[in-house]
Amino acid sequence: MLKYILAILIFGFIIFFHEFGHFIAAKLFNVKVLKFAVGMGPKLIGKTIGETEYSIRVFPLGGFCAMAGEDTDAITKHETSEAFDDSERSLKNKPRWQRFIILAAGPFMNVFLGFILAVVITCMLKLVPTTVIKDFHTVSDTDKTICAASAEHGLCVGDEIKKINGMRIFTTSDLSYQLMTGDSKEFDVEVERNDEDIKLHNVEFHDSVTDRNIDFYIQGEEKNIANVLSYSFKNTISTARLIWISLGDLISGKYSFKDMSGPIGVVTEIGKAASSGETAKESIMSIINLTMFITVNLGIMNLLPIPGLDGGQILFLLIEAIRRKPIKPEHQGIVNLIGLGLVMLLIIAITFSDITKLIG
Repeated sequence: MLKYILAILIFGFIIFFHEFGHFIAAKLFNVKVLKFAVGMGPKLIGKTIGETEYSIRVFPLGGFCAMAGEDTDAITKHETSEAFDDSERSLKNKPRWQRFIILAAGPFMNVFLGFILAVVITCMLKLVPTTVIKDFHTVSDTDKTICAASAEHGLCVGDEIKKINGMRIFTTSDLSYQLMTGDSKEFDVEVERNDEDIKLHNVEFHDSVTDRNIDFYIQGEEKNIANVLSYSFKNTISTARLIWISLGDLISGKYSFKDMSGPIGVVTEIGKAASSGETAKESIMSIINLTMFITVNLGIMNLLPIPGLDGGQILFLLIEAIRRKPIKPEHQGIVNLIGLGLVMLLIIAITFSDITKLIG
């Protein structure tokens, strides 16, 4: 039961930030906001303040910020014909650059929320992680000392790892990803040593105790405002990049459809995060870290040029800029309807896959 409550709170929190991004940008450019809702379906709670109706809906997987003049099917989506307003406060009558900011504000707020959560996580750590090697794993017995494989291949204490197989390393997550998902056991590594960039080829990483590819310890720094903000920013960028990489791997076939997770899969992972730590602090950090990943993922995915998503709306805006005239609302509405239908079918298929994995 706890994981379901946590899931509802997390989804609601993330969706609120997304829609609040659209809302605050619309208000900034004096666009009339008709409805602001967290969740979809029938209203649970609703109150009209000024010109805007605020509500919480039954289903937590969604939300909307309905503005006057949106080129969508207003009757079915926002339950009001006011969306066809032609006044100067209508979204469709605003300059393109303002509409672009309003559309992009939702995904931006998701990524910004990820940064805030990254700051919280970093503040909860004893030290701020770096990518500098502090020491190597070694195993001693009566006969000999077995050194870490990476040390034998040229890495030294004090080296700052800059790149692995050409990928820029910002955080410890980047290190883990590259070393644990590589197709080969040998890596090209670029480090900074004594202010000099050094390239090492065919480096092997192996911990003979744990049989894992991470065979060194990372140096930490005492926390201050500068390194907390810097590492949190790098962590957010790293997370966004790994999401893009994973998307590319999915398209290329490295990962299959079965590797994707929908709402049920996410709820399962939230339950695992809540029970993963040995202490309450560790469990909280796991939940915050997962929430950070989900919100950045939502921001990135919403920017994809898929009709019905913010990225699809931005694509229509770019087409309008190229054509020098807007796309007919009815045409845009049909494309959005088809896009949303395909997205819903994908969610249903992934949900079925999640259920199959749970049963298995």
